[in-house]
Amino acid sequence: MTWTTLQTAMAERGYIASGDLSMALHLSLSLGRPLLLEGAAGVGKTEVARVLASVQDTDLIRLQCYEGLDAAQAIYEWNYQRQLLAIRAASEDGETGKSVETRIFSDDFLLERPLLKAIRQPKAPVLLIDEIDRADEEFEAYLLEVLSDFQITIPELGTITATTRPHVILTANGTRDLSDALRRRCLYAHVPYPDLETELSILVSRCPDINDRLCAQVVGFVQALRKEPLEKTPGIAEMLDFAAALMGLGIADLTDDPAILQATLTTLLKTQSDQANITTEVAQRIAGKAA
Repeated sequence: MTWTTLQTAMAERGYIASGDLSMALHLSLSLGRPLLLEGAAGVGKTEVARVLASVQDTDLIRLQCYEGLDAAQAIYEWNYQRQLLAIRAASEDGETGKSVETRIFSDDFLLERPLLKAIRQPKAPVLLIDEIDRADEEFEAYLLEVLSDFQITIPELGTITATTRPHVILTANGTRDLSDALRRRCLYAHVPYPDLETELSILVSRCPDINDRLCAQVVGFVQALRKEPLEKTPGIAEMLDFAAALMGLGIADLTDDPAILQATLTTLLKTQSDQANITTEVAQRIAGKAA
């Protein structure tokens, strides 16, 4: 699959990828290297992995990172409750020693977490490591080992080598600086907010019934709104919610009803201060320019 074919396949699934992003994805697949996607929240980084899994006709396995994430939560855990029940049952049957230990430390009692699950799939999945910059540096260092060898050592079972190498997508929102070691391990693409033409294409792709005038107004309004001093800049998902809300209310022109426009801003503005700052007068000014 060439990068242009990949770009077309993603567009058919509603994701309008730039040439740079399509090429980065193509090289990541061709070279078997993880791809680090960096950009503001809401620009569609996570959606890249979902669409790629659809294009590849494979599973998407997601590891959501957060502060305090450790290896047990990301890789594997033992089902301690089942193990205790098995030990109790074995004791009642007079079974003790090595045979019980061997049985309770087997696949039957192993809980696969995303990283272990990803390397044991019969067909290479897309492994999404979402918001890696929210995890601690210690976890990031451990992740480097996994991405280097695609194998995991479980003391009771030994080393498990990947059945297939997953296609790895990492995302980061800039919460903290990532290590140079992780960046060297990955290919890299920055995902910005879409330009006017791209965002119009996204809206038409996701809302094919929207009329041309409202489509242009919605995108123009949201792009202008992003230039306002906001705490939380609306992303693509919020833009699509805004358009769907307007269509659902039968609005064909943003300037028709100031009260309804103000009410539908709840789809775009996600903090109290942002809603207070974008008054009816401000919204009407932006809508007038969008029209």
